[in-house]
Amino acid sequence: MAENKRNFEQFKVDQNENSNIKNIIAITSAKGGVGKSSITSLLAVLLNRKGYKVAILDGDITGPSIPKAFGLNDNATGSEKGINPEITKNGIKVMSLNLLLKESTDPVIWRSSIVTGVLKQFYSEVFWGDIDYMLIDMPPGTSDVPLTAFQSFPIKGCVIVTSPQDLVSMIVEKSINMTKMVGVPVISLVENMSFFIAPDTGKKYEIFGKGKTDEIAKKYGIDTVAKLKIDPKLRELVDNGEIEKADVLELDEVVKKIESI
Repeated sequence: MAENKRNFEQFKVDQNENSNIKNIIAITSAKGGVGKSSITSLLAVLLNRKGYKVAILDGDITGPSIPKAFGLNDNATGSEKGINPEITKNGIKVMSLNLLLKESTDPVIWRSSIVTGVLKQFYSEVFWGDIDYMLIDMPPGTSDVPLTAFQSFPIKGCVIVTSPQDLVSMIVEKSINMTKMVGVPVISLVENMSFFIAPDTGKKYEIFGKGKTDEIAKKYGIDTVAKLKIDPKLRELVDNGEIEKADVLELDEVVKKIESI
């Protein structure tokens, strides 16, 4: 692991000279569609409420969704200090490709070499200012683009997002093994869409089956696991660009773990 870290030093990218980013946390999953962007946004909201200066780098270049969750619709601007991130109502700084596109629905049909270049620019050419915690919403998978992020940025830890299906549980181990290979510790596992509570009866339903997240955490020595229920109210907040109004107590232990790094 130490050897991997040394080998990656040659790929490191310097942050913008006008920025001071203290801690970088990656939110990742080898499988798409598990709610990685939602978890990134929620963790940013919770850290922001605790008084930290928080930023989100939307690293999912070809499928950016962070601006939608926060109701950000304007295009990013620039100055002599660099590209200015957009700022949410409560002060979270955000940079996403959707903030640079003419239309948010325009497809990004780029080869990986261009995508990885833009990812690096979001770190080195954006004027982030003073940031206590930067959360990177990583693209899914274990190939070129996520590898570039792990190699290029001084990531202190990662949160891996999964869902209960057996297929996803198998794939999440790929994410864990990738982080081990690049020398980045796993802070927590988050099992999203873990269950549903019927509003009329209060009965709990495991719609996607019983997850194996606890077993995986034990296998790899990960001591923090959060399980989030399916919540139509949260979906509504995201769709309306009001995720800063959300309150997800299940993520409190994950936030504490991030604070402890």
